[in-house]
Amino acid sequence: MRKIKKEIRIGDFVIGGNNPIRVQSMTKTDTRDVESTVNQILMLEDYGCEIIRVAVRDLEAASKIKDIKKSIHIPLVADVHFDPRIAIEAILNGADKIRLNPSNINDKEWIKKIALLCKERGIPIRVGANLGSFKEKPKNLEEALVESVKKEVQILNSVGFENIVISAKTSDVLLTIKVNKMLSEIFEYPIHIGITEAGALRDSLIKSGIGLGILLNEGIGDTLRVSITGDPVEEVIAGYNILKALGLRKHGLEIISCPTCGRAEVDIEKIVNKLNVDFAKVNKSIKVAVMGCVVNGPGEAKDADVGVACGKNSGVLFKKGKIVRILDGNEIYDVLKKEIESVINNN
Repeated sequence: MRKIKKEIRIGDFVIGGNNPIRVQSMTKTDTRDVESTVNQILMLEDYGCEIIRVAVRDLEAASKIKDIKKSIHIPLVADVHFDPRIAIEAILNGADKIRLNPSNINDKEWIKKIALLCKERGIPIRVGANLGSFKEKPKNLEEALVESVKKEVQILNSVGFENIVISAKTSDVLLTIKVNKMLSEIFEYPIHIGITEAGALRDSLIKSGIGLGILLNEGIGDTLRVSITGDPVEEVIAGYNILKALGLRKHGLEIISCPTCGRAEVDIEKIVNKLNVDFAKVNKSIKVAVMGCVVNGPGEAKDADVGVACGKNSGVLFKKGKIVRILDGNEIYDVLKKEIESVINNN
């Protein structure tokens, strides 16, 4: 059961409440390089990224936000550390949300000043605690993370600021789960979830799938980022795949494919890999089955929007549960692709 949190507006999106759990990512470019940053954001938009965060390391980077926003179509979050003046500059240049780290921006008067400016402009603040940001490792990790969030929220509340998103991330899956459960019990603000520093693709998919999957299944999380050392497109794809697996979002191609065994006589892996490449940017919800033999093949193929159950250098094409035609092995992919495109165009 989704834990209903306060609704917060970020640009054109509203998070919290019963609104969809939004998938976000972070650029890997130097924010001062407007062209490269815009190009990466537009690419991420193509794959369905809904909120983008950029590293704002200095005043120059903050000043570039206004130029970046001219060319993108999703809310932009300014990620600010250490220097509160950078947050002010990012707000003045049109950031849709500010992320502050309570471990390295803790001057109460500056936090109040930032909050009042955000309040004036209707911009939310994410209180984003990270275990790695503490100068010394706390004795009680859960308590330290929760307390750092609580203290910052209290400062924001002291000036009447309630437009808040909270998050606490670590690279430890179980610790992150514990802390977010505690925060969810304490606060009514929306929660951004993620496993930070989760590693390269393979490691991150496992850690994020487990950590985010458990939290989401318990109703915790209003936005998410899958942290991957590598291509940010993979972060967006992984985010949607986690949500789809839990039945929380429908987005893009859902491919049901068998793991293959000695019964398979068609190269299922090759077909699936080509589908993932050719339909990577599809935002409509389409279920496709690619099965290698007669054991589960016909049943899964019938249940999909489009499916193929393969045999000896051949396949049976299904569409909306009905057999359409028998395919020779060398035409399976081309025909399957054409039928998927037909469903997309008519959906």
